[in-house]
Amino acid sequence: MVVAGLGVGMFLVFGGAALPAVAAAGRGDPLVVTLGAGVLRGRAGNGVREFKGIPYAAPPLGALRWTLPQPAIRWRGVRDAAAYRSACPQPSRYGLTDASDDEDCLFLNVTTPAAPAVQPRGRPVLVWIHGGAFIGGSSNLYPLDYLAREGDLVVVSMNYRLGVFGFMPHPSFEASHNGGYALEDQRAALRWVKRNIAAFGGDPSNVTIAGESAGAASVCMHLIAPDQSRGLFEKAIVQSAACAVRLHTVSEAEAVGRNVAHLVGCDDAAGALACLRTKTVAELLEAAANAASGELMAFAPAVGSRTLPQQGAVALATGEFLRVPLINGGNRDEMRLYVGYDVLAGKAVTPTNYLDKLRAIYGESAAAVAAEYPIASYSSAPAALGTVLSDFMPGGGLCNCLYLRSGRQASVYAPVFEYEFADRAAPPVMPDPGFELGAVHAAELPYQFPHISHTYKVDGPDLGAPAGRLAAEMLAYWSHFAHSGAPAPAGLPAWPDYSGDAAVLRFDAGEIRLFDAGVAHHCEFWQRLYPEILGR
Repeated sequence: MVVAGLGVGMFLVFGGAALPAVAAAGRGDPLVVTLGAGVLRGRAGNGVREFKGIPYAAPPLGALRWTLPQPAIRWRGVRDAAAYRSACPQPSRYGLTDASDDEDCLFLNVTTPAAPAVQPRGRPVLVWIHGGAFIGGSSNLYPLDYLAREGDLVVVSMNYRLGVFGFMPHPSFEASHNGGYALEDQRAALRWVKRNIAAFGGDPSNVTIAGESAGAASVCMHLIAPDQSRGLFEKAIVQSAACAVRLHTVSEAEAVGRNVAHLVGCDDAAGALACLRTKTVAELLEAAANAASGELMAFAPAVGSRTLPQQGAVALATGEFLRVPLINGGNRDEMRLYVGYDVLAGKAVTPTNYLDKLRAIYGESAAAVAAEYPIASYSSAPAALGTVLSDFMPGGGLCNCLYLRSGRQASVYAPVFEYEFADRAAPPVMPDPGFELGAVHAAELPYQFPHISHTYKVDGPDLGAPAGRLAAEMLAYWSHFAHSGAPAPAGLPAWPDYSGDAAVLRFDAGEIRLFDAGVAHHCEFWQRLYPEILGR
């Protein structure tokens, strides 16, 4: 079987027994699919079939706010699945993203190639979990046709509860899943995939979960909670999140929940949950923004419930995680994105205040950091600071040395393929801050989701010729991994199992090669400064 459109001579062969649901999906109208909850009608175009806005759980409204996801409500007649449905409640961020106040948002989307599958068991399935710092984002932003058509995959994306509705612990919530409702939404969606994806021509026994940023961190959370996630997927892809980063415990994170409750007048412990359920979405979003006090990760997942029993570093070190094949890595210049946002907000980075900026993050080690990363070695002071933060930042999950540590720990127990996206000519993902951004956080997304943008109202730019070629090459590796569990497309450089920092595959326009990521990101230097975080 040839995976069409990759342009790299990728040939894959698969076998297996036929599934009756797959055969049934190929009969009659290919845009009509019958599920247990009802009948769907999708749309066709661009070489794919798309089914959007499919409910995978009941709307989490009223008494279902801050509860586990409940079964989706059956519908009568044929449900129109040609358009996306609401994103989950969120504010607009950086003046760029779309806001939402609609709690009826637990929908998923399925895109599959228009041509019938040749695999007897159906096509491999890739489930994409969107990012957005756990407080924003939506599946609506991600065009799935490229991955499905060119990768010969059934691709699924989902919405899940965000911020105060999905990731906030509070003492009045059920202890067993306190602060974990969004992760449980994702698991409900994965169970839906296992039950229903054969009707779309997908193979439920060959599911890969993937995500970027908060979506990648969500993949980490499912990996490190094996009892909760076992049987939901067979492979995983983590793009720009360190599975070994330390998270707040539920008891620590409850401080934010108590503050939110206080700000909306729900201080009484006995009646707090009932009181919170009476508040409007707007009231809760405003309280959440004030309670976060500018902390980017105020609503990150919390450890200490059945949803997420233990820290990632512990799970990886002891092998107490789902030992599935893993693609793991991130972007060369991750944190230059956030330095750029600070610069646009008037927080200039100059040679004069460079050391002060470092001191605010690294304390008494700032002078040593400045000596290791002299401004003269970079195009500007903001680029220098962004490079430092991208290599390592205590308490941060978007840094390359911690990606390497996470991959190194996991590779003791499971196949790990470590990578770095390094195309510094990638299309910009933010307004020009006046310095070289490079391969910042989220810069790889246009290579996987052409024309992705911060808002569904505006398409992102086309990729130029070198970037377009790199996009096809990356897709060849990612889709080969989804098909077989090993990213080994014919005609491209070999990608070995991660056996050390020199076995990392760097993706740059015009060049894909192994390189020593530990040396490139000064990881021995950082390990000497922070052995408790980066120690082997």
